[in-house]
Amino acid sequence: MFDILDTWADWERCVGRVVPADLAGFTPPGIPPWLEDLPTGPLLAEALESIDMTSVDAAERVTVLRCRRRLVSHHQARLHEDVDRIAEEYSDEDPALAFDAAASEVRAALRLTRRAAERLVDVASDLTTRLPALGDSLRSGDLDLARARVIAERTAHLPDDAARAVCIGVLDRAPRCTTGQLRALVDRACLEVDPDAAKVRHRRAVADRSLTSEMNDDGTVTLTAWNLPPARAAFASDRIDRIARSLRHRGETRTMDQLRADVFVDLLTGGDDTHSATLHISVDLATLSDLTEYPGHLDGYGPIAADIARQVARGATTITWSVDDPATAQPIATGTTRRRPDAAQTRHVRASHPTCVFPGCRMPAVSCDIDHTTPWAGGGPTETDNLAPLCRHDHLIRHRLGWRYTTDRHGDHVWTSPLGHLSTTSGRDP
Repeated sequence: MFDILDTWADWERCVGRVVPADLAGFTPPGIPPWLEDLPTGPLLAEALESIDMTSVDAAERVTVLRCRRRLVSHHQARLHEDVDRIAEEYSDEDPALAFDAAASEVRAALRLTRRAAERLVDVASDLTTRLPALGDSLRSGDLDLARARVIAERTAHLPDDAARAVCIGVLDRAPRCTTGQLRALVDRACLEVDPDAAKVRHRRAVADRSLTSEMNDDGTVTLTAWNLPPARAAFASDRIDRIARSLRHRGETRTMDQLRADVFVDLLTGGDDTHSATLHISVDLATLSDLTEYPGHLDGYGPIAADIARQVARGATTITWSVDDPATAQPIATGTTRRRPDAAQTRHVRASHPTCVFPGCRMPAVSCDIDHTTPWAGGGPTETDNLAPLCRHDHLIRHRLGWRYTTDRHGDHVWTSPLGHLSTTSGRDP
């Protein structure tokens, strides 16, 4: 590590230039003119830390910003290299299993969602193996991670050789493009390299179609359908629009956007606010009785306002409920609003741990398998202290990849990964 850069001589030493005698020993004001010439790594990091920002003018602050972004890109490249090295530890496994193994290691270590960890492993492989020139550009700071991801994602449907050709062809122009411009540039290059690429990409995207439901910060929910076939999506959108327009009669106060949203939900629910889906909601009895306004918790969405909790409770025909001790936050009673052949042990486990207990997973316990902490085959008893919810994905990797977990005296779960990394999770949202 270099010493702090206090004088012009120190700055000149970093870049191998000769300092004029009359400047030696003086603290440099502002930034040196060659700051942007420094390579990413320790030299640039030390130089940036040595700058007195109170002596930097407005134009120089822009220079510092650009240099710091270059350094961030360098460290992001290094982070992805670290991820790829973890993936190498599983290189002897079946490729699909190796990917799951690496993603689960990263997911637990960095406290990421499953999707975020898988994306990180994917991008790490792109930067180190599939598109090494892209990794080099990120490491040198010529390209940032957002642009690197655009190139990696928009060439994913191409054979490796064609993807590398596209990557090399766009790298010179990429730093001058916004991400939107870069997407168009890469797509055009992909079509030139492989005229059938658009058809391949379309088929793969439609095969990956999905529906997601996500809680927003304001307590509303966004329901999104991804990668739908264009014709069917157009017909659906047109039908919603026509029904919404037919409702624009005298006295209607809703906007067209509100009408379309309401028609969309009405078509899916049949216009009935009650439904037969099984929900798990945690809320105190005083709030349900309108006596207090404490927030509740709806599995799969997270904390919800008291009024929303009451709406959910009154609208659903089946709710698995729990009453918590306010002093310990532990369930003291559980039940269901409809009599079903549901074991008391299962209710207790799901009430104690509303989500999958794998690190970072938020899959609702009602959608999870009930797992024996000490496996049944190994003599583990079927008792609530030895049971925990695991989503199907994490249940499989636990047994296939050798993840282990124990329960500590606080009721939390201490996980040990196949590489020996320790993670603790409570099975409750933070």
